[in-house]
Amino acid sequence: MCSKKYNGAMTIRTTFALAAILCAATSSLPGQTAAEWIPLFDGASLKGWKETPFRGRGKVSVQDGTISIGKGYLTGITWTGEFPKFDYEIRFEAVRLEGSDFFAGITFPVKDSFCSWINGGWGGSVVGLSSLDGDDASENDTSTVKDFVKGRWYAFRLAVTESRIQGWIDGELIIDAEITGRRVGLRLGEIDLSTPVGFATYSTVAGLRKIEYRRLSGVVRN
Repeated sequence: MCSKKYNGAMTIRTTFALAAILCAATSSLPGQTAAEWIPLFDGASLKGWKETPFRGRGKVSVQDGTISIGKGYLTGITWTGEFPKFDYEIRFEAVRLEGSDFFAGITFPVKDSFCSWINGGWGGSVVGLSSLDGDDASENDTSTVKDFVKGRWYAFRLAVTESRIQGWIDGELIIDAEITGRRVGLRLGEIDLSTPVGFATYSTVAGLRKIEYRRLSGVVRN
């Protein structure tokens, strides 16, 4: 049997190890500190948001703590308040309820431009940024494929600095794009109506909830 002293030492080491793992899993980007998360959705109304005036859009409503985005050509919501241009994180949860195209598209600021992170596009599975160097999410080096289960909620987190865009789905790093010297912009079309921050779906019914953001500070720049 182990001695009490040995057991105590092991317990202390285990505690520190678990704390280190937890810290790594919940921290922001390396070299950065983060402020507290600020809710952008009160769970009961579209306060602070407006329906994006896309042509041929579906209906948007709030039910049971969820923003319901109805099926249309493009349908979505746009933030009407102030929002940082870089050094921030935004997170949210989304679900595809009907349809087979993107259900969790988010448009966001990148310094003096904007970009969109598309999730579930081009038939339901393409993930990527639109656009980089004029290439959309199906064509540039951020493009990847992920199967999204209809009716399942997914957790998304996006981090934007002056030099990098990163995106996680359910804690897994999916997007990791160095943007220094690259042309960041939006795909041609109505998606510019989503600026500065907006969510959109394409011919798909989706749900959104738990939308929050926080500022990043203390960025180490080489």
